[in-house]
Amino acid sequence: MRFNAKDLALLAKRPSGCFDKEGKLKICRVVGDEKLIEPRERWCRLKGNLLFLMKNKSSEASEVVILERCWVVEFRSKTDVSIILKFQSGEPDLYLEAASKPDCEAWAVALGEANSEGLRNKIQQLQRLIMEIKEERAADEARQFLPSSQVDSLREPQFTSIQRIANEPKLEFSLACKGLVAATRDRKLNTFIQVSVVHPAEHILTRYSSTEIVEGTRDPLFLTGVTFPPEYPIYEETKIKLTVYDVKDKSQGTVRTSVLPDHKEPRADVGRSFLGYTTFRVGDLVKSKEQQLTLTLRTSDGGKTVGTIEVNLVKMGEFEDGEMDHITTDAQDQKFLCFLPLKSCSCGFLSATCAHNTENLERMTDRRAKEECALVHECTAPEGLSGKDNLPSLNAVLKNPICKLYRFPTSDNKWMRIREQMAETTLSFHVPKELINLHIKEDMRRNQELKDLGELAPHWDNMRKSVIAHCDQMLSMYQDTLAELGKHTGSSFKSSCSKGEKTLEFIPINLHLQRMHVHSPRLKDALYDVITVGAPAAHFQGFKNGGLRKLLSKFEAERRNTGYQCIYYSPENTAKAKEVLSNINHLQPLISSHADLLLNSASQHSPDSLKNSLKMLSEKTELFVHAFKDQLVRSALLALYTARPGCVLKKPAVPRNSAEEGGDLKHQDHPSQIKRQDSIPHHSEYDEEEWDRVWANVGKSLNCVIAMVDRLLEKDNSSKIKEGESDPSAADCKVLHAGGDWYEQLYPLVITLKDCMGEVVTRAKQSMAFVLLQELACGLPQCLMLTLRRDIVFSQALAGLVCGFIIKLHTSLHDQGFLQQLHTVGLLVQYEGLLSTYSEEAGMLEDMAVGISDLQKVMFKVIEAKSEDFLPIITGRREHYVIEVQLPAKMFELLPQEIKEGKLLRMYPVLFNVGINEQQTLAERFGDTTLQENINQENLELLKEYYNLFTEKMPPDCLPHFQEQNDLKGLLENLHQNIQAKRRKNVEIMWLAATICRKLNGVRFTCCKSAKDRTSMSVTLEQCSILRDEHQLHKDFFIRALDCMRREGCRIENVLKNVKCRKYAFNMIQLMAFPKYYRPPEGTYGKADT
Repeated sequence: MRFNAKDLALLAKRPSGCFDKEGKLKICRVVGDEKLIEPRERWCRLKGNLLFLMKNKSSEASEVVILERCWVVEFRSKTDVSIILKFQSGEPDLYLEAASKPDCEAWAVALGEANSEGLRNKIQQLQRLIMEIKEERAADEARQFLPSSQVDSLREPQFTSIQRIANEPKLEFSLACKGLVAATRDRKLNTFIQVSVVHPAEHILTRYSSTEIVEGTRDPLFLTGVTFPPEYPIYEETKIKLTVYDVKDKSQGTVRTSVLPDHKEPRADVGRSFLGYTTFRVGDLVKSKEQQLTLTLRTSDGGKTVGTIEVNLVKMGEFEDGEMDHITTDAQDQKFLCFLPLKSCSCGFLSATCAHNTENLERMTDRRAKEECALVHECTAPEGLSGKDNLPSLNAVLKNPICKLYRFPTSDNKWMRIREQMAETTLSFHVPKELINLHIKEDMRRNQELKDLGELAPHWDNMRKSVIAHCDQMLSMYQDTLAELGKHTGSSFKSSCSKGEKTLEFIPINLHLQRMHVHSPRLKDALYDVITVGAPAAHFQGFKNGGLRKLLSKFEAERRNTGYQCIYYSPENTAKAKEVLSNINHLQPLISSHADLLLNSASQHSPDSLKNSLKMLSEKTELFVHAFKDQLVRSALLALYTARPGCVLKKPAVPRNSAEEGGDLKHQDHPSQIKRQDSIPHHSEYDEEEWDRVWANVGKSLNCVIAMVDRLLEKDNSSKIKEGESDPSAADCKVLHAGGDWYEQLYPLVITLKDCMGEVVTRAKQSMAFVLLQELACGLPQCLMLTLRRDIVFSQALAGLVCGFIIKLHTSLHDQGFLQQLHTVGLLVQYEGLLSTYSEEAGMLEDMAVGISDLQKVMFKVIEAKSEDFLPIITGRREHYVIEVQLPAKMFELLPQEIKEGKLLRMYPVLFNVGINEQQTLAERFGDTTLQENINQENLELLKEYYNLFTEKMPPDCLPHFQEQNDLKGLLENLHQNIQAKRRKNVEIMWLAATICRKLNGVRFTCCKSAKDRTSMSVTLEQCSILRDEHQLHKDFFIRALDCMRREGCRIENVLKNVKCRKYAFNMIQLMAFPKYYRPPEGTYGKADT
């Protein structure tokens, strides 16, 4: 072969962008296994089938290698970075060594595709694709010459729709291969099929899904079918492309199966090799007599046959009830490494009203029974399960659901069907925004109350100015955060990668509902829900000094021992001051409103209305008066009086006595409290009884109003009796005149009541604001920073709780026993923590413990929705919140009368934590696990309290028949023993706590750092354990079911949502420290950014 040397030299010196690939390689010639010389570094440039070798990037080409009639040998070990070019002519092989493994792989691919044979194959493949879409293109071109009306008629209607049952998948089929040909005879194939779609109108090849990997056979029977949901645009003219790959290295990880354009598929050289492909029209499959196609698999050049593939249409609505034995016979010798299509479907979640109506679910799942072994499918929910009557409020909070379907064998050789569902929730952002808005309003009121304290002595006035300045800064920060959250669009969840972002610090991490719906042959359908969320913690603020549990304790100790510049009030007293202020703000407008209604009834001379108005006024006023009985108000008034400039005290010994009387009796052992109040500058005159007189005047004014109303009603009754015997017209005139008398006689008394109440409100507000001033002044700026941290943690915890409550309410609307338990006892909320007690995670656990404990101050109220907006409404203040859950009218009518009347529903949150990772190993051997032990012990006592309350107030038959009280007693005792045992990584604590929670109709939560990796292991283990213990999962399939859920279930999709990678963030060293059943299957873990 002759070449023009000048042209080659000129080609070698062209700019870098002109070459297919270039870079440094070490090169030498090899004969057999011996290198003729040591490899020398050369600058290599590849153009077409020419490889130029140069001493450096700017030098002349010293050699040109023609890449024809040669092949590439790549060494597959992870450390080897060399490849060899072998030539058919017999000349010495060319040894090439790259700088890294990725660079070596890239060169291997480029060199393998450089020869003319590779280019020819690509051309032929493109020609076939052009031929496949030629007819569709011709139809498009014809539109240019047709009138617009005819063009419209050629659009969608030209495609033949597939006949189907309403809301059922449009098309489902299963796949199997036979007689696959391997590259080498001794090679055992590990194959999977990639499914791509060519839409007749778009002419774009789109990768749709993949099957699982079947190992060690040339006749693989694939367990994963292909499902096209109702909304998918598939027609008889649609073409399906099936490509078979051989997985060379399963440790490369899970096969990516998201719906992406075909040109973006992963490189073929990474862990897999191409075997063959085939295409078929959907119409050919649907119209075939046997509902089956047997297709020939060919190589990319179309010349060589590498086996056959069978496509079996899965008939919709058919079900074959068979034993497990004959189903799994052909698959017993095959090892399965399952992967599921990533595409999520738009199915709704099953509510309690749907759980009892399983006909639609059976119709969906029964047609899969003919497929051999535990099929996993994506699915869509039947219309009956997501209709407008019963799911609008649930659909308002759940978004972007992902749905999987499995079939596993039972111990009696039957099939059970499992639907696994996962959805994010709009509450992740809605609840924090509502909460921050309440914080802003509360803090603005507090700042105004501090400003309304009036004139203070210079020392106290300077303190007030400092406090208000700091509070204004915090208020501005809350406002900025709310504004940033208002700009958020897109996903309804916060990914684990965003947990350190300041603008999202109030948002819970990775909050999702995880649901398992089980349909067993001989048992009733059952739903099992778990809320998964990252541990509520202030990640942006960090954990250098610990979490809230430690910080609050340290702050309180320091506040007691501060100097004499401020007065110390215990946390209980400051909480009482906030409660008094809240009661004032709530009751004062109500009393004023009822007083106006009383006068209005008097002006109309309506005895019945007058009685009702007086009753409401009396009730609210009594609550108002009762709110000021606490001695804290009296002592705070004294302290405020002494803070006025030039105050005069009438009794010299009052400050000490008032301090002792006003302080909480439980905290009189703190001499610092008395000393600080003694240290306030004061004079010699103060009338302590003045507050008693002002406070008592409200009650006296109310008594005067009541007496006057009684007198008016009595006089009215007697006059009616007398005048009824005389002329009726005269009686009517008398009534009109009496109406004016009623109003005139009541008006001055009502005004006096309002004035007395206003005087009490002014004094009480100022005194309580002065208490809050002391709380803030004693701990600036730490006090405000701790409040911020606590608000952040509480916001994350509350969002999860609201989601869990709404889901539980919807699934239990027909369970009268649960509804009775809800308003009689309250709802148990059990959190399972997987955090270690080492390093930063110890601080996270401290935050989480306080955040969950703070949920005790949350009450729920169910109301009837008055509009289409079903999102919950949050009211209250930091010490007491009420969550109003809105239900549509038809659902609201199902509730007991007590709940419909607005009874507040209590929450009983408990937390049990067991660290399971390698950091917990360090804590157990070299650190301290006291934090975990204390949390578990404290929450065990709370759980026992709830159980005792439950047994006292609820009848024995309220639990399902298989949940006997003796079982619960035994489980509680077992839990107590396990907590006392203090064994390392005693995960039985979590299993027992979860079981008790389910038996007590509670809401389950599972949390780790980001609710992604450890949470996934725990949730899948819990699901499989339930299948084994409650639904007779075959014991030989427990591990396989566990691996299947971890490989292809909703949790691996959760990982992908968070880090854009289908890998659990574990490595081999970490997993050695994990308990056995918390380790993911091979190929599903590795390096991933969390």
